Amino acid sequence: MKKIYSKFDKQSISKLPKVLFGGRVETILNVAEAKKAVDFLLRQDVIGFDTETKPSFKAGHQNEVALLQVSSRDICFLFRLNQIGMPACIRRLLSDSSNIKVGLSWHDDIRMLQRRAKFTPGAFVELQEMVRDYGILDMSLQKLYANIFGKKISKSQRLSNWEADILTESQKLYAATDAWACVMIYDELLRMKVEGYDLEIIPEPEDIG
Repeated sequence: MKKIYSKFDKQSISKLPKVLFGGRVETILNVAEAKKAVDFLLRQDVIGFDTETKPSFKAGHQNEVALLQVSSRDICFLFRLNQIGMPACIRRLLSDSSNIKVGLSWHDDIRMLQRRAKFTPGAFVELQEMVRDYGILDMSLQKLYANIFGKKISKSQRLSNWEADILTESQKLYAATDAWACVMIYDELLRMKVEGYDLEIIPEPEDIG
């Protein structure tokens, strides 16, 4: 039976083996490609979402979302919104409620995406809410993945330039891994619900002793 923890020690994450998305990564650079990608994604039963934004080091300024990554279990599409904007097909994907869309802290992502174009969000599963039913208190994707799978998602590319003319392979893998990990966590939580799990309660610091 899988053992999980109410809180996962951040210091322990650095010692874990690294996980990277092992499927196909497709970078979407025009509307025609976006339409094909959306058609494929809407045929999947579960898809994972995430976004990336170029960091701003100027007080009070926030850049618009540069990348929308959407993944099935084996293919991840990287929509370069800073180059193609928010065409109707992407808005259709975000508004659709025909399949399960899994994300983490999705209210923030949706708010940022709506700065690019108005749309009504479809049905999303919020992992932060889902894990509470299992007794997990951690909220970050890195901690959740480490807790459930015992592997580390690297965050080394988080503050890189997501508006660069060409994304590096490291950026692509980082972005794809985050979206794909949402699907993996969702699938594993459903499996655990059926097969059972062992939750260890980690005391808060003030409760120790």
